[in-house]
Amino acid sequence: MQSVFLPATECGSSDDVFIGADNEEKEVEDEVATPRTLRPRKLAPTVTKRDLTKQIREVVARRHHSLDEKLFLDEHCSLVKAVRARASSYSKLKQRSQEVFDDPVTLHAKCIDLAKALQTAKHAVVYTGAGISTAANIPDYRGTNGVWTRLKSGKDVNSCQNLVSAVPTFTHMCIEALVRHHIVQHVVSQNCDGLHVRSGVPSDKLSELHGNMFCEICPNCDATYYRLFDVTEHTALRRHSTGRTCDKCNEGLKDTIVHFGERSDARWPHNWESAESNAYDADLILCLGSSLKVLRSYKQLWLTERTKRNRPKLYIVNLQWTPKDSQATSKINGSVDEVMKIVMLYLSIVPAVY
Repeated sequence: MQSVFLPATECGSSDDVFIGADNEEKEVEDEVATPRTLRPRKLAPTVTKRDLTKQIREVVARRHHSLDEKLFLDEHCSLVKAVRARASSYSKLKQRSQEVFDDPVTLHAKCIDLAKALQTAKHAVVYTGAGISTAANIPDYRGTNGVWTRLKSGKDVNSCQNLVSAVPTFTHMCIEALVRHHIVQHVVSQNCDGLHVRSGVPSDKLSELHGNMFCEICPNCDATYYRLFDVTEHTALRRHSTGRTCDKCNEGLKDTIVHFGERSDARWPHNWESAESNAYDADLILCLGSSLKVLRSYKQLWLTERTKRNRPKLYIVNLQWTPKDSQATSKINGSVDEVMKIVMLYLSIVPAVY
């Protein structure tokens, strides 16, 4: 392109103007004047607290950490602390659910110590749980094959024996013998299977705190009826009418089962008055086959308001951890039948056969 210079007067300026570049300058001006279309900026995906916690859990689980992983953990130290605390709590719960067995020598020594304590006790009371009925093919609640454990694992819980045909176990008969020989003054049970009654423990020496599935009562005249069949067939939580009537006053009968979240004012078969008075007088408490996770909430059974030296001696026979282990005089990790066999042999008492 040929360049032509014009006089300044014709251009209206004292400066020279480069005419040949007009078109190029206009193109540049047009580009500046036209707004540029910007592409939408890609934002980093939002990391939820749940995803972050999962990442932290995976990193914490590794044995060795890279420099980047260490920096990552330092950056989220509060979440790391929470994740580790949760993992520790889960590990403790898992450990507590495991069954632990004392070796034969230790078990025998603990059983002899228990037998001697029973022999010298002035007022011994026995607390029993579902663990003493497992030999009757009645599952316990929190054991490795218990109802609660099986429900959590999605397993069938209906394969246990019909309770109507269940018979007292060796431990039931040992307890009856200890009561008969005045070595044990009272039995407090959280079982509803009625096996203590069948074993022969007198009703005034027994407190069935959660009821008896073979017992129905009249709320009007307090008449008590023990049946050979399960009276709870048509009852449930807050629905206790059995459909039968009292022979004395014709009032509708009710079952005696105490469900979670319920309380019962009925005297029998719960017999709370005797349970509390015997716990108050006790100088020895023997817990057999109970996780104590429910019984521990009944403060009147433990006399925790007393100083440690004035509380009764506490012996616990259970394969799993209980919340009372740290307070026990002795924790015996063995099956209740095996323990009672050694104890009865030392005491020279032969239990009756059902």
